[in-house]
Amino acid sequence: MISLTRPLLATLATTAALLAPAAAATASDTAPPAAPGEVVVGYDPGVGAGGQAAVAAAAGTTPAERVTPTTRVVRTRAGESVGAAIRRLRGAGGVAYAIPNVLAHTAGYLPNDRGRSHRIGGWQTTQWNLVGPFGIDAPTAWGALLGTAHRGGRGVRIAVLDTGIAYRAWGRFRPSPDLGQTRFADPYDFVAGSRFALDRNGHGTHVASTIAESTNNGYGLTGIAYGATILPVRVLDRDGNGDAATIARGIRYAANRHAQVINMSLEFPSSVRATEIPDILSAIRYARQRGALVVAAAGNESVRRVAYPARADGAMAVGATTEHGCLADYSNDGSGLDLVAPGGGPDASVPGDRHCRPNGTPGRDIVQITLGRSISSFVYDAEDGTSMATPHVAATAALVIASAVIGPRPSPAALERRLKATATPLGPASYYGAGLLDAGRAVTAASTARR
Repeated sequence: MISLTRPLLATLATTAALLAPAAAATASDTAPPAAPGEVVVGYDPGVGAGGQAAVAAAAGTTPAERVTPTTRVVRTRAGESVGAAIRRLRGAGGVAYAIPNVLAHTAGYLPNDRGRSHRIGGWQTTQWNLVGPFGIDAPTAWGALLGTAHRGGRGVRIAVLDTGIAYRAWGRFRPSPDLGQTRFADPYDFVAGSRFALDRNGHGTHVASTIAESTNNGYGLTGIAYGATILPVRVLDRDGNGDAATIARGIRYAANRHAQVINMSLEFPSSVRATEIPDILSAIRYARQRGALVVAAAGNESVRRVAYPARADGAMAVGATTEHGCLADYSNDGSGLDLVAPGGGPDASVPGDRHCRPNGTPGRDIVQITLGRSISSFVYDAEDGTSMATPHVAATAALVIASAVIGPRPSPAALERRLKATATPLGPASYYGAGLLDAGRAVTAASTARR
């Protein structure tokens, strides 16, 4: 049997409501996105470090980074709004100004999706994996395709082999409220033998939303290749388990339906050998021969061995990194790891890696909209795992295809080389492969590679 690369985590308590279409704009909509829980405080000349700390403490905040001798970043108390802290700080003696720590971004396209902040562009405060210092720089990749017929990866077909996707209504099933503008084609459920590859678990909807969630629709979150067409292929049951024969059938089905990228956020135990899954290995070779890049999760056993099917020749193995830019503690690594991408969660202990904080506070998880308590309810859901890292690579591959930066019909080998060549090195290849996925560079950097 095979399982999801990370069990679903408990749903965030603050996100148990269905998303609704954006309401009419208010004055707060124009406020720029800012770092949550942080205030930049400018002090009057002559207020030393001790005085600055005293002011911050009296206002109920905690000093953090020093910007200049008279400027500090402070953090608010848990559960308190930045606005309330700013009001107290502005009333304190010795404070010249107190303002939100507004976020800058790379040049590129910034959609208006509101996230949980209910502000235009609020998705940025949640989706660190797309815009943070150790995110993939999605805005630059998006910007490169604006004004073209292939905006957001339009025209590229990505198969998602998983637990199904909440892509349409059928009986008691309901579509995700943030997949309404996403394109779907050729669904098939190999578990139930049905033409409706609908999700009973939530994992597949989470993965598919990272790839191609409806974007710039005024609410919810964003998808990396939001213009691409998704082929929902259900090969895992409601518990997230599936057998080798079913998965092999799903791979061949996707290849025969002209999928250009195949995402498999699933793993066998690392003890499984190639001789035990010949049908899957054959199916991956078949898909590759038909021009599909197969992207698979390296696994979540925290061992120095990439799990199958990611370990297979012809598959691209993806490990997971955290918000701090460290290998995630659950991520498999070792020989055969091709690339890493944001997966969230706690840091691993990587010798000599200054980004890693194995005993510190874990970084944030990957948030997307998926099933809640039933097949007809939806919530923001935070998960970590190589399952969450893999769709970043699949979606970026779709953007590279759409951009024609390495030619109009790049081979799987050319795509893999491109993604590796434009990755950001983080450390030894045995831990990070070629490095951290960089969608902005993958889509825009000059290259002459064609095959």
